Amino acid sequence: MRFNRLINLIGQEKFDQLKRKNIIIFGLGGVGSFAAEAIARSGIMKLTVVDYDKVDITNINRQLVALESTIGQLKVEVFKSRALDINPDLEINALNKKVSIDNVEGILSSGYDYVIDCIDDVDGKLAIAKYCLDHGLKLIMSAGFANKIHPELIKISKLNQTSVCPLAKTLRYKLKSINYPLTIDVVYSEEKPIKAIDNRILGSNSYVPSTAGLIIASHVINTLIGDE
Repeated sequence: MRFNRLINLIGQEKFDQLKRKNIIIFGLGGVGSFAAEAIARSGIMKLTVVDYDKVDITNINRQLVALESTIGQLKVEVFKSRALDINPDLEINALNKKVSIDNVEGILSSGYDYVIDCIDDVDGKLAIAKYCLDHGLKLIMSAGFANKIHPELIKISKLNQTSVCPLAKTLRYKLKSINYPLTIDVVYSEEKPIKAIDNRILGSNSYVPSTAGLIIASHVINTLIGDE
């Protein structure tokens, strides 16, 4: 049985709860691809993934969608194929879109049990946050994980309790300036970014973004089954 090990861990009743949930994930990069796959491997039967990018050879060191065979393909289509290979019964919607203030309502208006934001575009993150706060949707956001090498320094907190992370600081400032609450769940790192050899390019590795993605997935799943 495909999910027998998970059912043995959490019980049939909680697994049945997960099967009825509908989740959306923005971004299938180093963080989002791992979060999305962990969600797909947890019995969720309705999943939407949103990303506008194609797989690039530079993604191979950190993204599950990135393989030699997938270079140049749309990330959402690569992930959809991968997710259906994990669970053929999964109802997955792949949206090749860049989220913005202009389209966020159209994407989120159908309603979701959990919204996961793993993009790095500030305007897109703000659009997602504002919509979720306005409409009472459960949301967890990823902060920045480039130029970092210590996954053990990743943690979950509310946005107003984050420190060190420049992206989280920017989000705090922008949401506060328009009088939005800063009580959003955020996964971030307390590690100070190190200086990359070429400062024109963000440095990355296989283990920091992926750890953040798995922490996000664990928070979402445990919250949905009432164990968070």
